[in-house]
Amino acid sequence: MTVTEAVVIALLFGGLFFAFVAAVGLLRLPDLYTRAHSASKSDTLGAVLTLGAAALALDTGVDTLKLAFLIVFMFITNPTAAHAIARAAADQGIEPWTADDAESDGPADGDPVDGDPADGDPDGAVADGGDRR
Repeated sequence: MTVTEAVVIALLFGGLFFAFVAAVGLLRLPDLYTRAHSASKSDTLGAVLTLGAAALALDTGVDTLKLAFLIVFMFITNPTAAHAIARAAADQGIEPWTADDAESDGPADGDPVDGDPADGDPDGAVADGGDRR
């Protein structure tokens, strides 16, 4: 394995990692603003690393130049699109998620309280927002 092949593999794994982080962020984050942040930052970096790997694998030529232009285009358009989406949401009056929202999401009436062994969660980790086991 040459040094170039090792760098290409490293860039591919880096791109896959950041694309996975973006996907998890879209699924797990609580509101539009944090999801847009995850998509614009992590997904952009993942795509750029993957395109960089493709550019290195192709050596020099017209295809590499096209990939370089695509990388620059992605660095410009992805954050701009996320900003436009966030601004449109703000103009529509969509409020960002806050820590107060997390506190108001406590157990509803009839839900087991912290430490109730009947719910299968003796330490109350799920009811108080802790780690799910």
